[in-house]
Amino acid sequence: MLSYGAGEVRILSRDKAKQEALREVYPSESRIKFIAGDILKADICREAVAGVDFIFHAAAMKDIPGCEKDPMGAVETNILGTATLLRAAVEAGVEAVVYLSTDKAAYPVNVMGNTKAIGEKIAVSLSDKGTRIVCTRFGNVLCSQGSVVPLWKRQVAEGKPVTVTNPDMTRFIMTIEEALDLVLYAFENGKTGDILVKKSPACTIGLQAQALCELEGGSGVTVIGPRPGEKLYETLLTKEEGAKAQDMGGFFRIPAVKDHEDAPQGEFNSDNAYRMTLPEIKAKLTEAMNG
Repeated sequence: MLSYGAGEVRILSRDKAKQEALREVYPSESRIKFIAGDILKADICREAVAGVDFIFHAAAMKDIPGCEKDPMGAVETNILGTATLLRAAVEAGVEAVVYLSTDKAAYPVNVMGNTKAIGEKIAVSLSDKGTRIVCTRFGNVLCSQGSVVPLWKRQVAEGKPVTVTNPDMTRFIMTIEEALDLVLYAFENGKTGDILVKKSPACTIGLQAQALCELEGGSGVTVIGPRPGEKLYETLLTKEEGAKAQDMGGFFRIPAVKDHEDAPQGEFNSDNAYRMTLPEIKAKLTEAMNG
């Protein structure tokens, strides 16, 4: 946003440690304003969005086991917090909001997925109030906070085997740069009420772990069994959404109401997506870890 010429970038978060880390990256950037606060607080949200043109809403409880253990915490942040922030955005006349969702919101079976699915519904329901609200769905973002790659790297560094819940599980994977591409594509091209999905490749967790071990000198893989709320594969585009989705080349656009004449799309999940080979996964991991 700074490179695009933003006059001011406001960072609203209750995680002060991450704010301090960002201050160290931009020690003399006067255009960045840090706001310590919770999106559950309507007054803080109103203060944060006053005079703002664009909002990127990424605040969420994303840890699947953590959400299973604390479902009300997930409901408060992912549902009530989203509603509070988006209402404040609409009231303030914000021009556009991009809401970051997850593949786990499609056919949700866990608390995190269910709360993010309702967050999508809230975003779509408010998208006709004058503010352009667009959603994005992500697969697994390599090397992001809470993702499996940093855990595996720590295990390798400690001389421990890499732990895998189920080696046959498939997951969409993307780098942080590819995730940003999706956010910016949605920001630039999404119509209000849209959900934008990137056509990401997929791989098995077992092959991803093998690739990491070969790159980092790991001693092997230990299977520990699925965690509560995990699925064998994830879905980015349900078959119901595919009936109204539009193929945008590298992306799928899911409008709130079908508004085009493209042929219906089928379900897009990590079991029928392009399956990456071991060399391709190693290249992707190398890109993510060096990014």
